[in-house]
Amino acid sequence: MFGKILGKKNSEAKSDDNNKALVEKISKMNLTDMRAYVKNNVTDFEATTDGLNEIMKKLTTPDEQHNKYYLNSDDMDSKKKKAFDLVLLIAADKRADIETLELVQKFQEVYKEIINAYDKEYKQIYSSRFDDAIKVGLANIQELAEVKNKMDVLGE
Repeated sequence: MFGKILGKKNSEAKSDDNNKALVEKISKMNLTDMRAYVKNNVTDFEATTDGLNEIMKKLTTPDEQHNKYYLNSDDMDSKKKKAFDLVLLIAADKRADIETLELVQKFQEVYKEIINAYDKEYKQIYSSRFDDAIKVGLANIQELAEVKNKMDVLGE
């Protein structure tokens, strides 16, 4: 009881250290490294929900120094496509939670003009694919909630 009031437990302190290391690692990643992380191909860190959220925050939060977002309208088309595919991969991932899907929606809002221009120029359908990926993510979350409820009912 007093441990909660006066300070963190050792497990909470370790968790914070792991999160700091994860945030630092993700802040140095490029799109290819982020994709490898999401696919769990990075040996140093296992892909987690927190990691997915940090990637989405990196993509949707403006840089503090330059006040620019990760993607700009004048970026190369290959960079835009990689970012779009990465976000689709994250949205459909089994580790995605509600916060992740909210960040995917924020990504859509922030980059709406870039997405529409890319779709128009290359005859792609990324805007609808993002909507579909969010629906898949919500279905995954609902499925996990149903399994959890069944386990609670069974007492396991």
